[in-house]
Amino acid sequence: MLFKAYTISSPLNALRRSSLQFTASISSLKVVWRKDRLLDQAIENDKQWRLCARVVKEVLNEPGQVIPLRYLEKRRERIRLPIKVKTFLVRNPGLFDVYLDRIKPKSEPVMFLRASDRLRQFLEEEKRITIENEPLIVAKLCKLLMMSKDKVVSADKLVHVKREFGFPNDILVNLVPKHPEYFRLVGSPGEGKSFLELVSWNSSFAKSAIEQRAEEEFRLTGIRVRPSFNWKLPSGFFIRKEMREWIRDWMELPYISPYNDASHLDQASREMEKRTVGVFHELLSLSLYKRIPVPILGKFCDEYRFSNAFSSVFTRHSGIFYMSLKGGIKTAVLREAYKNDELIDQDPLLDIKYKFVELLAKGHRQRTEQLTLQRELIQKEMEMMAVRNSELGCHESNEEL
Repeated sequence: MLFKAYTISSPLNALRRSSLQFTASISSLKVVWRKDRLLDQAIENDKQWRLCARVVKEVLNEPGQVIPLRYLEKRRERIRLPIKVKTFLVRNPGLFDVYLDRIKPKSEPVMFLRASDRLRQFLEEEKRITIENEPLIVAKLCKLLMMSKDKVVSADKLVHVKREFGFPNDILVNLVPKHPEYFRLVGSPGEGKSFLELVSWNSSFAKSAIEQRAEEEFRLTGIRVRPSFNWKLPSGFFIRKEMREWIRDWMELPYISPYNDASHLDQASREMEKRTVGVFHELLSLSLYKRIPVPILGKFCDEYRFSNAFSSVFTRHSGIFYMSLKGGIKTAVLREAYKNDELIDQDPLLDIKYKFVELLAKGHRQRTEQLTLQRELIQKEMEMMAVRNSELGCHESNEEL
């Protein structure tokens, strides 16, 4: 077994159940990190289609949505494409049409790429799914603003995380202006000084996933339970006795909704820790895959009052979260959202991903059929050649007789 201890320095006896238990810095609690292979596999499962999506995005962002193949080849490192573009096209047929054109009027024709008819059909499906789920997108965006310190979030940061929450590319220029009852855009996006403000508070949005779960349980059983985190380690994982005692006492603290005003809370208090965990839980619950890279979460330290050492929350509360190191990137994962390496509850916006994966699968089947046909043709040619050689050998034997 391989274990990794994160740098934490407070003495463990500070964790003993006493009046001094919570006076030590919460961020100093020592927790051992252990790899969760199933949750790492969940990230690995999305690796191939995400690679294809990056290439598609690169082409579609070009003027006219076309690009010379050699230009795309020069960008391989930036889009993290580990193979040559021509190899990528062979392995993923159906994404692009390849044709000859001139970069300049008098230059020699070179290979260009443009979206195939099949890819354009997918893009239309993507628009349809986005429009159908606009109320969900509006609710998510309102929730992000409602959890923030001043009900204001940097517009540029929101654009940066749009993929994590399933927001459309034109969220600021199309969706936001359509809902002035909720949003006000201040400044010009792209200049680093633009902000999205919450115009009105919708109380129906101010219920976290945990609060909704408690209400649903009451509706089904008639037993009212207080909102609380699901805390469970996978089989084979363990934490020290002192840490278990700390977690037990911490879990007994009242749940603090991420939509409640937290301006009065001390940043180093156990109540603020409870609230911070609640914010992270809600952010991950709102995300498409119930996981978000830690560097992306770190961009919102000011808006959500995260401390500089916020990432230690994911290892300290390892029964709620898992921090994956897959691909050299720290990713916070919500444990309760997964069964083995599969998501339990599917966000409706994930239909876009499944349509894209279906598009890729169709191309892969096409390539497999072509390879099978080629092998069959080669086999037939070899058989015919063997027959001809055999007939030629018989003919030569007859001549000798």
